[in-house]
Amino acid sequence: MKKTSIIFILPDLETGGAERIVTTIANHLPREKFEPKIMLLRKEGGYLEFLKEDVEIIDLKTPRIRHSLKPILKEIRKRKPDIVFSGFGEVNAYLALFIKFFPKIKFIARETNVVSKHVTRKEIRFFYKFYNNYDNIICQSDDMLNDLIENFKIIKEKLIKINNPVDFEFINEKLSISQKPESFKVDFRNVVAIGNLSSRKGFDNLLKVFSYLKNEKILLHILGDGRDQELLHQVKKDLGLENVIFHGQQKNPYQFLKFAHLFILSSRYEGFPNVLLEAGACGTYSLANNCPGGITEIIQPGINGEISNIENHEEFARNILRIIHDNHNSEAIKNSISARFSKDFILKKYEDVFLEIGNQPFQPSKG
Repeated sequence: MKKTSIIFILPDLETGGAERIVTTIANHLPREKFEPKIMLLRKEGGYLEFLKEDVEIIDLKTPRIRHSLKPILKEIRKRKPDIVFSGFGEVNAYLALFIKFFPKIKFIARETNVVSKHVTRKEIRFFYKFYNNYDNIICQSDDMLNDLIENFKIIKEKLIKINNPVDFEFINEKLSISQKPESFKVDFRNVVAIGNLSSRKGFDNLLKVFSYLKNEKILLHILGDGRDQELLHQVKKDLGLENVIFHGQQKNPYQFLKFAHLFILSSRYEGFPNVLLEAGACGTYSLANNCPGGITEIIQPGINGEISNIENHEEFARNILRIIHDNHNSEAIKNSISARFSKDFILKKYEDVFLEIGNQPFQPSKG
């Protein structure tokens, strides 16, 4: 039986959601059926050390996405894979225009966000006119899928919804060596938020929420780096928030989730937030902003979390106060996530898509 060769395309393997998913897929595809390779614009990132040795890395040594298209196309032409799987929105968009030049190769895009919220630059939105050139487009949530149909006129039959997987083995391994962070005060309730320090993640709103909790014995621990770091530190200073700690990016965020009394997702929009799944996998209750991006598909109210409107800062603060003093069943929280998003369950869906598209007959032209 001929193996199906797949090239996954990403900018790098930094510790983000898309990178985590592609690493998980590439690591666990059955080798008797598939031959996975990962094409990186630059060979760097924390997930490199978790990638299995038999997954070949194609390093384009290209620092910027805007300069990556020519080397990507050159490698595709040279290697002639059965499937090209592009896993990053901006690369997906650029690649869409050139798919028709490779009629014997199947192309799959995996979107990472609700596109109409995330892609605002006109020069990039232009390329979405060619998005129907893809053989399939994978969305993680109904919000993402419906957005592509309504705002970008994507053919419904090309869209496939596959939620993100949670690798419980990986997380449990990390939890087994996790100790309570030194910054967690024993006599305080410790709340954790994780994400890139950018407007999308809504940490500015979360800081305003915590301005209503100054006199409570609550600490907010924010994990992540990003371009808004200085701005957020200034907001913290302006609001006089001594109850907020910025930790930067953490190699093992699970130790923070394991010992947290609450995880907060403050995002303005998402795709299908891995960190919300991972908080549940750690047995931690969540409070999420009511934003587009699959939140209602993850949160089972009263079981693994709740949804509230963070723009109402005072009400969100009251919800935090109430939740951190409630008792939550950590095993029920874990079961809520594992029953719907376990790695084996989700990866089987990806395997089925790859096998089906790989067996489709050759089409003389695309688009």
